[in-house]
Amino acid sequence: MQLIGILGGMSWESTALYYKLMNEHCRERLGGHSSARLVLHSVDFAEIEALQRTGDWPAMAAILGEAAKGLAAAGAAFLVIATNTMHRVADVIAAMSGLPVLHIADPTAEALQQAGVTRVGLLGTRFTMEQDFYRGRLTERHGLDVLVPEAEDRAEVHRIIYDELVFGTVREESRAIYRGVIERLAEQGAEAIIMGCTEITLLLRPQDSDLPLFDTTALHATAAVERALEYCRLA
Repeated sequence: MQLIGILGGMSWESTALYYKLMNEHCRERLGGHSSARLVLHSVDFAEIEALQRTGDWPAMAAILGEAAKGLAAAGAAFLVIATNTMHRVADVIAAMSGLPVLHIADPTAEALQQAGVTRVGLLGTRFTMEQDFYRGRLTERHGLDVLVPEAEDRAEVHRIIYDELVFGTVREESRAIYRGVIERLAEQGAEAIIMGCTEITLLLRPQDSDLPLFDTTALHATAAVERALEYCRLA
């Protein structure tokens, strides 16, 4: 198994899930005492979050790019950016490190296509919902019709992520808010929901939605292990 490089800490709550899910999937695939070969650089999310508020994406790219160079020096074969939002700068990170990035939208789109979904609702940070780096990839590369909530709902989805979920706080009233957002996306024709922030899996459970939920955290972690195993087979 090749070495997986993880850029984490955004937030560490979901990065901890990545570590758990990758090791669980590796043990399932290889059996016995097997665990995932990985190297992790966990950044200070306070620094990243402050730059997000000011929109300084070049500064964020520089921080993550330098971290990725360290992962390359440690022997990582490819990179996993353990957050949906920071795929906004995935191309810069790849260029700075010289390593390919396993883009989180790709295994998500593949799972949706396998399920026969063509029109999907997207929940995430306001950056992920409103900017084109994520929705555009789903549409242009994978042919998906992507719906996002109305402005008021987007603001609530974003607030709950940054004020609650990144701190590991799960509230029933927030779960109810998300249920309402999903219901309104269903009324617009969404056939499924992308949990397009790696913390949303802390809040939403399958029983919280009448639509199928696609967990980007789990899909990304599983795809990373599969890619690392494939690298090994091809070596």
